[in-house]
Amino acid sequence: MSDVSPDAKTASDEVLVEVDGGVAVITINRPRAKNAVNGVVARAIAAALDELEERKDVSAYVLTGAGGTFCAGMDLKGFLTGDFPVVEGRGFGGLAEAPPSKPLIAAVEGYALAGGCELALACDIIVASEEAKFGLPEPKRGLVAGAGGVMRLPRRIPYHIAMEIALTGDHFPASRLYEVGLVNHLTPVGGALGKALELARRIAANAPLALAATKRVIVESADWSLDEMFKKQGEIVNPVFGSKDAMEGAAAFAEKRAPQWKGE
Repeated sequence: MSDVSPDAKTASDEVLVEVDGGVAVITINRPRAKNAVNGVVARAIAAALDELEERKDVSAYVLTGAGGTFCAGMDLKGFLTGDFPVVEGRGFGGLAEAPPSKPLIAAVEGYALAGGCELALACDIIVASEEAKFGLPEPKRGLVAGAGGVMRLPRRIPYHIAMEIALTGDHFPASRLYEVGLVNHLTPVGGALGKALELARRIAANAPLALAATKRVIVESADWSLDEMFKKQGEIVNPVFGSKDAMEGAAAFAEKRAPQWKGE
């Protein structure tokens, strides 16, 4: 980022966190290992999210990788030595089983493979460069995409396409996944982070309580019956209508000014 604020910080040598304009960029910083996730990375991402979820000055996240690659998956060399990149309560990569409550955008360059693809699938929006490649090659290594890949993929794209990706273990170009709706935006090479930041800033300009409630309803409503859906939605969204931010939004509209959100 060219406009990093003084609030930018390093979570660890292998995971960088930068905060600016309501957006936190989390960067997996192991370019020599194609940003493969080891235990250190998983714990650092989990720790960063634990802190950032509590911060009222952060409304959206971007997850990316250093050196032109998003993430090549689990560090298999570490796996052989017993280094499992799983955090209790959060799962693979400190993220896969418990995505954050705030909107999360993946900015994908290069490869998003295996666990890397699963991290992207745990995000709410995916921006990818035209030369990015996605895939779940676990069966080629005697493994299964158990960090959400085989569960999330058929919920994101058509069944038969999900089956082809999961069963062949092949790499699929971002352009193909854009066609089937998995990738939101395609960019020139090197442009994924910039586009993701643009989206994140547009999202972060909105009221944080409303964002969190909106995401929660979208995620959880897939399991609601017709009889209970509005009741369950009301439990989540009604507090937002009574919030200080709701009053501020109405006042700002009436006064023709930008709202000043408090997250309250």
